[in-house]
Amino acid sequence: MSRTTEAAVLYQTGQPLRLIELTLPALKPGQLIVEVAYSGVCGSQLLEARGRRGLDRFLPHTMGHEGSGTVVEVGEGVTKVRPGDRVVLSWIRGSGAEVPSTVYTSADGPVNSGAITTFQRLTVTCENRVTPLLERMPLREAALLGCAVPTGCGVILNTLKVEPGSSVAIFGVGGIGLTAVLAADMTGAAKIIAVDLKVHKLEQAQRLGATHLINAAQDDPFQRILEITDGMGVDYSVEAAGNSGAMMTAFRSVRDNSGVCVLAGNVAAGQKICIDPFDLIRGKRIVGTWGGESIPERDFTRYAELFISGKLHLERLITHTYPLRDVNRALDDLEDGKVGRALIEMR
Repeated sequence: MSRTTEAAVLYQTGQPLRLIELTLPALKPGQLIVEVAYSGVCGSQLLEARGRRGLDRFLPHTMGHEGSGTVVEVGEGVTKVRPGDRVVLSWIRGSGAEVPSTVYTSADGPVNSGAITTFQRLTVTCENRVTPLLERMPLREAALLGCAVPTGCGVILNTLKVEPGSSVAIFGVGGIGLTAVLAADMTGAAKIIAVDLKVHKLEQAQRLGATHLINAAQDDPFQRILEITDGMGVDYSVEAAGNSGAMMTAFRSVRDNSGVCVLAGNVAAGQKICIDPFDLIRGKRIVGTWGGESIPERDFTRYAELFISGKLHLERLITHTYPLRDVNRALDDLEDGKVGRALIEMR
């Protein structure tokens, strides 16, 4: 007997997602079905929904790329998990089979899906997009392990390897930026500078460990960072706003001779940045990141253990929770800068 699920589907970019009933296909080897408990709402999903990632050749399609839930059924060859296991769902590839796409059916015709989507109650995914959860890890906070935490924490702990006593500027304190603030505080960084346009987001960053706040709507972030660091610039900067101007400022803001800027935000398709090559000659570095260089089997458990031990307060990141029927309001609120990290709860 086939299974059905309620899902939020993108039919046309720039238009609201539609909640419809989908019929799940038979599982291919390497695939499994997960009952989603929580899904994160990420900036890259917003760009996709609004059509800011360029031509979308797969419409209509399901959405969402981080979440948590329980395995319902596994297909041929799946050995990593079994029915009843609690898992993290993530766009970051781990071990196991990769099945890049699937197709659901609906009353309106076929609906496409990538290897993982989470804006739905039941999802067909594949073995390398799930990671088993520690028993004590709650599903609510576990949803953040799929994107926000491995990217934000990973940038601080893996990409930059931030050291105690160092200085870090974080541009854009949404879900990934706030996670980076948490992680930087955990490392013992002496100066953690949060930069944003929204006062309430800066206030949350302060509660999570930011030592200095810069409201980019009122002050020049570059000049303020120079003031805070006695003209030297910061040891590290992280751009998590998805804004080309912020990316350029983040790079200018690191110190000469080994200052490092990491670009973690997603900009709209076609946006470019311009840097002064002499900054590179002076020893500044600029790098990208792929999920904070996190390896699911190694790092998801590591981040969960830090949360369970009380060292990484993931619960403080979650500012809003929405039912699935309000998925479009969640995207609107994210676009308007009203949320830190939002979750969709499927119950």
